[in-house]
Amino acid sequence: MWKEIAKFGKKLVEGGYLSSNFGNISVRAGDSITITRSGSMLDEITEDSVVTVDLYKHSSLDLIASSETIVHREIYKKTPALAIIHAHCPFAVVESLLNDTSIKPYDSEGKLFFNEIPIVTGGMGTKELAENTARVLENYKGCIVKAHGTFATGKILKEAYVHTTVIEHSAKIKYYYDLNKNK
Repeated sequence: MWKEIAKFGKKLVEGGYLSSNFGNISVRAGDSITITRSGSMLDEITEDSVVTVDLYKHSSLDLIASSETIVHREIYKKTPALAIIHAHCPFAVVESLLNDTSIKPYDSEGKLFFNEIPIVTGGMGTKELAENTARVLENYKGCIVKAHGTFATGKILKEAYVHTTVIEHSAKIKYYYDLNKNK
Protein backbone atom coordinates (compact mmCIF):
# COMPACT_ATOMS: atom_id res chain seq x y z
CA MET A 1 0.00 0.00 0.00
CA TRP A 2 2.74 2.47 0.93
CA LYS A 3 4.45 1.95 -2.46
CA GLU A 4 1.29 3.03 -4.28
CA ILE A 5 1.02 6.09 -2.01
CA ALA A 6 4.71 6.82 -2.71
CA LYS A 7 4.17 6.57 -6.47
CA PHE A 8 1.39 9.14 -6.48
CA GLY A 9 3.10 11.39 -3.93
CA LYS A 10 6.06 11.65 -6.27
CA LYS A 11 3.80 12.33 -9.28
CA LEU A 12 2.00 15.12 -7.39
CA VAL A 13 5.23 16.90 -6.45
CA GLU A 14 6.88 16.41 -9.86
CA GLY A 15 3.73 17.69 -11.58
CA GLY A 16 3.75 20.88 -9.49
CA TYR A 17 0.45 20.10 -7.77
CA LEU A 18 1.95 20.76 -4.34
CA SER A 19 5.14 21.42 -2.43
CA SER A 20 6.86 18.33 -1.09
CA ASN A 21 5.60 18.38 2.50
CA PHE A 22 2.15 19.90 2.00
CA GLY A 23 -0.79 17.62 1.26
CA ASN A 24 -1.70 14.08 2.16
CA ILE A 25 -2.80 10.80 0.63
CA SER A 26 -4.88 7.96 2.02
CA VAL A 27 -6.33 4.61 1.03
CA ARG A 28 -9.19 2.77 2.72
CA ALA A 29 -9.32 -0.99 3.24
CA GLY A 30 -12.37 -2.06 5.23
CA ASP A 31 -12.40 -0.11 8.49
CA SER A 32 -8.72 0.90 8.17
CA ILE A 33 -7.20 4.00 6.59
CA THR A 34 -3.56 4.08 5.56
CA ILE A 35 -2.57 7.75 5.45
CA THR A 36 0.60 9.78 5.18
CA ARG A 37 2.09 10.92 8.46
CA SER A 38 2.08 14.55 9.48
CA GLY A 39 4.96 16.41 7.81
CA SER A 40 5.73 13.64 5.31
CA MET A 41 7.55 14.70 2.17
CA LEU A 42 5.28 13.29 -0.51
CA ASP A 43 8.07 12.80 -3.03
CA GLU A 44 10.12 10.76 -0.54
CA ILE A 45 7.52 8.39 0.95
CA THR A 46 8.86 5.27 2.66
CA GLU A 47 7.10 2.60 4.68
CA ASP A 48 7.68 4.73 7.79
CA SER A 49 5.97 7.74 6.14
CA VAL A 50 2.50 6.22 6.44
CA VAL A 51 0.38 5.08 9.36
CA THR A 52 -2.76 2.95 9.52
CA VAL A 53 -5.61 4.28 11.65
CA ASP A 54 -9.10 3.01 12.35
CA LEU A 55 -11.95 4.58 10.40
CA TYR A 56 -14.22 4.85 13.43
CA LYS A 57 -12.02 4.79 16.55
CA HIS A 58 -9.43 7.36 17.52
CA SER A 59 -6.09 6.18 18.89
CA SER A 60 -2.64 7.45 19.77
CA LEU A 61 -1.66 6.91 16.11
CA ASP A 62 -3.88 9.87 15.22
CA LEU A 63 -1.21 12.09 16.79
CA ILE A 64 1.33 11.16 14.10
CA ALA A 65 -1.11 10.81 11.20
CA SER A 66 -1.80 13.73 8.88
CA SER A 67 -3.48 16.73 10.47
CA GLU A 68 -6.25 16.22 7.89
CA THR A 69 -7.08 12.68 9.10
CA ILE A 70 -10.40 13.97 10.45
CA VAL A 71 -11.34 15.09 6.92
CA HIS A 72 -10.31 11.79 5.33
CA ARG A 73 -12.33 9.85 7.94
CA GLU A 74 -15.46 11.88 7.33
CA ILE A 75 -15.16 11.53 3.54
CA TYR A 76 -14.79 7.75 3.84
CA LYS A 77 -17.80 7.56 6.15
CA LYS A 78 -20.04 9.56 3.80
CA THR A 79 -18.89 8.42 0.33
CA PRO A 80 -17.94 5.20 -1.48
CA ALA A 81 -14.36 6.52 -1.93
CA LEU A 82 -11.48 4.13 -1.34
CA ALA A 83 -8.71 6.66 -2.06
CA ILE A 84 -8.28 10.36 -1.27
CA ILE A 85 -5.69 12.92 -2.32
CA HIS A 86 -5.44 16.33 -0.66
CA ALA A 87 -3.13 18.67 -2.56
CA HIS A 88 -2.31 22.36 -2.31
CA CYS A 89 -2.77 22.98 -6.04
CA PRO A 90 -1.75 26.61 -6.71
CA PHE A 91 -4.27 27.55 -9.41
CA ALA A 92 -7.12 25.88 -7.53
CA VAL A 93 -6.20 27.95 -4.47
CA VAL A 94 -6.13 31.15 -6.55
CA GLU A 95 -9.53 30.36 -8.09
CA SER A 96 -10.96 29.69 -4.62
CA LEU A 97 -9.93 33.21 -3.64
CA LEU A 98 -11.52 34.71 -6.76
CA ASN A 99 -14.80 32.75 -6.50
CA ASP A 100 -17.14 32.11 -3.59
CA THR A 101 -19.05 28.85 -4.06
CA SER A 102 -17.73 27.03 -7.13
CA ILE A 103 -15.90 27.31 -10.40
CA LYS A 104 -17.21 26.14 -13.77
CA PRO A 105 -14.59 24.53 -15.99
CA TYR A 106 -14.12 26.00 -19.48
CA ASP A 107 -11.96 23.16 -20.80
CA SER A 108 -13.32 19.93 -22.31
CA GLU A 109 -11.62 17.63 -19.78
CA GLY A 110 -12.91 19.67 -16.87
CA LYS A 111 -16.43 19.61 -18.27
CA LEU A 112 -16.17 15.85 -18.79
CA PHE A 113 -15.38 15.21 -15.12
CA PHE A 114 -17.00 18.21 -13.41
CA ASN A 115 -20.01 20.31 -14.34
CA GLU A 116 -18.79 22.55 -11.54
CA ILE A 117 -16.11 22.30 -8.88
CA PRO A 118 -17.46 23.25 -5.44
CA ILE A 119 -15.53 25.50 -3.08
CA VAL A 120 -15.86 24.67 0.63
CA THR A 121 -14.75 26.46 3.78
CA GLY A 122 -13.28 25.38 7.09
CA GLY A 123 -10.01 25.57 8.95
CA MET A 124 -7.25 23.02 8.43
CA GLY A 125 -7.97 19.76 10.21
CA THR A 126 -11.26 20.95 11.73
CA LYS A 127 -14.60 19.23 12.15
CA GLU A 128 -16.17 22.05 10.12
CA LEU A 129 -13.88 21.33 7.17
CA ALA A 130 -14.45 17.58 7.50
CA GLU A 131 -18.23 17.98 7.44
CA ASN A 132 -18.29 20.54 4.62
CA THR A 133 -15.92 18.53 2.44
CA ALA A 134 -17.64 15.18 2.99
CA ARG A 135 -21.03 16.74 2.27
CA VAL A 136 -20.03 18.03 -1.17
CA LEU A 137 -18.06 14.89 -2.03
CA GLU A 138 -21.24 12.87 -1.68
CA ASN A 139 -22.11 14.36 -5.10
CA TYR A 140 -18.75 15.37 -6.61
CA LYS A 141 -15.39 13.65 -7.27
CA GLY A 142 -13.44 16.60 -5.92
CA CYS A 143 -13.63 20.06 -4.42
CA ILE A 144 -11.49 23.05 -3.51
CA VAL A 145 -11.04 24.25 0.06
CA LYS A 146 -10.99 28.05 0.09
CA ALA A 147 -7.39 29.36 0.26
CA HIS A 148 -6.12 25.86 1.02
CA GLY A 149 -6.21 23.22 -1.73
CA THR A 150 -8.12 20.32 -3.22
CA PHE A 151 -9.63 17.08 -1.99
CA ALA A 152 -10.29 14.44 -4.65
CA THR A 153 -11.63 10.92 -4.33
CA GLY A 154 -11.57 7.70 -6.29
CA LYS A 155 -11.99 3.96 -6.12
CA ILE A 156 -8.21 3.74 -6.52
CA LEU A 157 -5.40 6.28 -6.10
CA LYS A 158 -5.02 6.69 -9.86
CA GLU A 159 -8.61 7.91 -10.06
CA ALA A 160 -8.15 10.37 -7.17
CA TYR A 161 -4.95 11.57 -8.87
CA VAL A 162 -6.75 12.13 -12.19
CA HIS A 163 -9.48 14.10 -10.42
CA THR A 164 -6.84 16.22 -8.67
CA THR A 165 -5.04 16.99 -11.92
CA VAL A 166 -8.27 17.79 -13.77
CA ILE A 167 -9.30 20.26 -11.06
CA GLU A 168 -5.92 22.00 -11.19
CA HIS A 169 -5.83 22.04 -15.00
CA SER A 170 -9.36 23.49 -15.15
CA ALA A 171 -8.47 26.12 -12.55
CA LYS A 172 -5.37 27.07 -14.56
CA ILE A 173 -7.29 27.35 -17.84
CA LYS A 174 -10.01 29.40 -16.13
CA TYR A 175 -7.48 31.71 -14.49
CA TYR A 176 -5.65 32.50 -17.75
CA TYR A 177 -8.85 32.79 -19.79
CA ASP A 178 -10.47 35.16 -17.29
CA LEU A 179 -7.26 37.20 -17.09
CA ASN A 180 -7.17 37.74 -20.84
CA LYS A 181 -10.81 37.74 -21.96
CA ASN A 182 -11.24 41.52 -21.80
CA LYS A 183 -7.98 42.48 -23.51
